[in-house]
Amino acid sequence: LIVATGGLSIPKLGATGRAHDLARRFGLRVVAPAPALVPLTFGAQDREWMEPLAGLSVNVGIACRSGTGRHAREVIFRDGMVFTHRGLSGPAILQASSYWQPGQALDIDLLPGVDAGRRVLDIKRDRPRAGGLAMLSMLLPQRLAQVFAQAYLPEGQLAGMPDAVLTAVAHQLGAWRLNPHGTEGYVKAEVTRGGVDTDGLSSRDMEARDVPGLFMVGEAVDVTGWLGGYNFQWAWSSGHAAGQAVAERSG
Repeated sequence: LIVATGGLSIPKLGATGRAHDLARRFGLRVVAPAPALVPLTFGAQDREWMEPLAGLSVNVGIACRSGTGRHAREVIFRDGMVFTHRGLSGPAILQASSYWQPGQALDIDLLPGVDAGRRVLDIKRDRPRAGGLAMLSMLLPQRLAQVFAQAYLPEGQLAGMPDAVLTAVAHQLGAWRLNPHGTEGYVKAEVTRGGVDTDGLSSRDMEARDVPGLFMVGEAVDVTGWLGGYNFQWAWSSGHAAGQAVAERSG
């Protein structure tokens, strides 16, 4: 029996937890499923300033922590981020959502590859009579620059602002900390993270180690890829491996 019924993502296409339920009935461990490659949502206080930015796109860098202990490593995604009426989306956010856990903050680099501290001080030196909004507008889209100016900069010319104030703004530009409240859920999630634990399956043909003849493949398994077709490839490859094994046994 090859179980290829997928995960919980996009229920309107017929997604159910059938694979996970079946795995549990046969005693296989199931890593807790959660939406992945999914937009993030925010609370009412954040949405108040986010909603006027809806539709705005900006290239960002987001660092995520993968694994624990000696296997821990940092993964950095540099791609587009889009403001929505409920929070944040876009490729960088979708990628980060596969690592994000409820309660975690998200640090966003709005100027990836740029030394923000040096950049703002250079602008102050070159254009001392410019205001804070004018400076931020050189670095960010206008609507986002206005939000930043209101939140982090005093009024007046750059010449009158201490370097410490501008350095603090630069820190925000390089590590803007936001606190998501949740995700758009399985309705909008492209894939499901979690699923049948790979430790209980053969890496050669996806057969359950303790249940001969039972194969788990694709999104039913605790394997989650990045954007770019990796999840499709995993589904095809794991399904092919299981199919070949069954074909060989049937002669």
